[in-house]
Amino acid sequence: LEILTKLAKFMCFAENKLNERRTEMAKPLLPDDLWNLLEPLFPADTPPGPQGGRPRVSSRQALTGILFVLKTGIPWEDLPAEMNCGSGMTCWRRLRDWQLDGTWKKIHGFLLERLEQAGKLDWSRAAIDFVGAGSFWGVDTGPNPTDRAKKGSKHHIMVDANGVPLSATVSGANVHDVNQLLPTVVGCPMPAYGEEGHLPGRLLADAAYPSRDHEALIRWIGIEPVFAQRGRAHGSGLGKQRYVVEQTIAALHQNRRLKVRYDKRSDIHQAFLTLACIKVCWYRLRKKTE
Repeated sequence: LEILTKLAKFMCFAENKLNERRTEMAKPLLPDDLWNLLEPLFPADTPPGPQGGRPRVSSRQALTGILFVLKTGIPWEDLPAEMNCGSGMTCWRRLRDWQLDGTWKKIHGFLLERLEQAGKLDWSRAAIDFVGAGSFWGVDTGPNPTDRAKKGSKHHIMVDANGVPLSATVSGANVHDVNQLLPTVVGCPMPAYGEEGHLPGRLLADAAYPSRDHEALIRWIGIEPVFAQRGRAHGSGLGKQRYVVEQTIAALHQNRRLKVRYDKRSDIHQAFLTLACIKVCWYRLRKKTE
C-alpha cells in the first residue's frame, strides 16, 4: 500500500510537471511582437451573439494551438487543454478557414515585403528543390518511385540567394519535379512579385529540372534558368550556391507535422507548409532587426 501511495504521488507530480512544460512551450510559439505585427492581417474576431453562450476562441489562442501542432506533430485531439487554445477541432477549423480566405498567403507576402523593405532579400538568384514527406492517404499523394512505391507527397521550395522561402507547393510523390516548376516559381505571394526588380536574375536547380520547354517559359517570365545537366559538371552546385535551399528545407522540416503527412486534405497540408515558411521569414526578419 505504501508503494502504491508513493507511485500515485509520483504520477501526479509528473503530470503536473508535464502540464507546466506544455504551458511553457506555448509561450514562445507566438511572442507578443510577432502577434502585434500579424494581428491586423487576421479576420476580426466575432463578438458573442445576443443569446450569450460560450465565448469564441480568439485568433491568437487558435494560432498558438496550430503552431503547437505544427511544431510537435501531435494529433489534433491531443492538443493539451492546459494551453488554453480551445479544442483541436476549433484550431483545425481556423487553419482551414484561414487557408480558404487566403490569410496564410497574405501573411507570407507581408513578411516578404518587410524583408524586402529591410533590404534582406537577394534577387540576384533563386534556388529550387524538393523534399519528400511520407503519407498514408489524401489528395496530392502518390506512389514514391524511390521508396518501393510507398504513398507520399513532395514539398517544392523556392528560396532567394539568402535562403528566404519565396514559395512552397505540395504535390504527389509520383509527380515529376519539372511539372511543379512553374507553379512554384509563380507562387510567390509578394504583392510586387513579377514587377521589375522583383524577379530573381537566375534560377538554380539540380539535374531533375532540365526541360527545353520549361526553360523557355522561365526565360519568357524574365528569369535565366541555370539547371544542372545530366553528365555535366555544374558550376553552381549544391555546396556552392544551391546549399541555401537545402538549409531552408531542413529548417522547414524541423516542424514534425511536415515530416510525415497525416492530413487527408491537401489544402490543410499546404496551410501547414505555408505556415512553416512564415516562421522562417519571421526568424529572418527578427534576426536582422535585433
